[in-house]
Amino acid sequence: MLPESDDRTRDRVRAAVLEHGPVSAAQLGTLLGLTPAAIRRHLDTLSEGGVIEVKLTSNAKSGAGRPARRYVLSRRGQSELGDDYLEIARTALEQLSALGGDAAVKDFAASRFAGMERRYLPIVEAAGSDVAQRSRALADALSGDGFVASAATIHGASALSAQQLCQGHCPIQELATEFPQFCDAETEVFSRLLGVDVRRLSTLARGGHVCTTHIPTGRVRVPAVAAGTGARPLSEASNHQQERP
Repeated sequence: MLPESDDRTRDRVRAAVLEHGPVSAAQLGTLLGLTPAAIRRHLDTLSEGGVIEVKLTSNAKSGAGRPARRYVLSRRGQSELGDDYLEIARTALEQLSALGGDAAVKDFAASRFAGMERRYLPIVEAAGSDVAQRSRALADALSGDGFVASAATIHGASALSAQQLCQGHCPIQELATEFPQFCDAETEVFSRLLGVDVRRLSTLARGGHVCTTHIPTGRVRVPAVAAGTGARPLSEASNHQQERP
């Protein structure tokens, strides 16, 4: 059995991969203050256990040279963070779908995220009218609920400027894999909170290493309206249909 100190260190490595992935071994060593040999040992153990996996990425600047090795949390690693009552929830949703079809599951998903929207609205509104600042406030609120979120600026022409919102953890990932209505409902909440038409680029449920949402900041913002007031979602197309593979 591993010494307790090794267990704690390994938990720190896994948490760092979750928060910063895709991340290199060298970056992890710097973040955690571990020697190259120590970080490699812990990464090897986590890889052998199926908790993390290697993602090969090209050189971001030139695209030339050998692909770089980056570590991300695996599907198993994501599920180990918490999937209590998963089978019960899956069975209930399957029965709901059988009785009421897609619309019933969609309504259920919308009701699940309605509470999140009510809690987040005053937080996002307090950030002011700037979409970028609202995006960062939304990321902070999501992180407070364990989604391990961040918002980064994508530079470009003013009309094309955007924020990219990333979520490193999804507590309902396995369910969302089978029922993408949950991803759609969450994305519609983001659109209403931010007042712009956002787009999902990737999701953990469809194999991405994070859930990524593109948020345009060079457009006029529409005032946020909470769900249940009769307002139409900003995006009429299904977000999981919009999502890039």
